[in-house]
Amino acid sequence: MDLPTENVQTYPRPPALEPVPQRIRILFADRMIVDTTRAFRVLETHHPPTYYIPPEDCDCDLLPVAGQTMCEWKGAASYFDVLAGGRTAHRAAWCYNNPTSGFREITGFLAFYAAYMDACDVAGVPVLPQDGPFYGGWLTPNLTGIAKGAPGTEHW
Repeated sequence: MDLPTENVQTYPRPPALEPVPQRIRILFADRMIVDTTRAFRVLETHHPPTYYIPPEDCDCDLLPVAGQTMCEWKGAASYFDVLAGGRTAHRAAWCYNNPTSGFREITGFLAFYAAYMDACDVAGVPVLPQDGPFYGGWLTPNLTGIAKGAPGTEHW
């Protein structure tokens, strides 16, 4: 399936939340830990989309880890180690247990750092992780524009 061309520079600010009609899959430790058609994505200016998965569509164990971060738009994020098949990906997932009003639909939904998973795809299209150690967006070949975290964007 082809994904429509989108320019990350035209995504909104403040960010928008929208349901994802495509199938989302995540492979970790030789196991399909996510296979869903019920995800949401957050679109924010200069960011590749971040995908949020309903927890009941995740086939992995999650171990809460200390520390939180704060998003000016979504609120406080909690982090998790992802455990499957005898492997652990440290601080590889996060969620908003009490998000701000515009993001209530993703309460408890999980986002995964693509860099810590073996493979992620949207509609069968392989995902690359967003550059930079902090960002969790998923890069697909249909995205154009300059994404935060890319070389030369350190001033953001």
